[in-house]
Amino acid sequence: MERVTWKARIKPNQKAEYIKRHDEIWPEMTEALNEAGVHNYTIWCVGDELFGYYEAEKGRQFAADTQAASEVVAKWKVHMKDLMEMETDEQGRPKTLEQVFYHA
Repeated sequence: MERVTWKARIKPNQKAEYIKRHDEIWPEMTEALNEAGVHNYTIWCVGDELFGYYEAEKGRQFAADTQAASEVVAKWKVHMKDLMEMETDEQGRPKTLEQVFYHA
């Protein structure tokens, strides 16, 4: 199991809608996350900054590849595009946070 993080920004005046859409997450989206081995998925917000964390039971690469191949995940990204901007690396993948401390 690997821990995965990401960072994004909510667009101005979109926080309430961002929360609403996650409160109403599609059942097929949660199924796609389960198929990708994604569990304990949590998103935090500070001001307009978003910080995501999940545990990838089959590893980071399996989770990334499975989500990238999912039509449902692609539709979810379009559904959320007007509300947020994901920080990405040079290849367009979500930029992960550097772990500097861990306590089990």
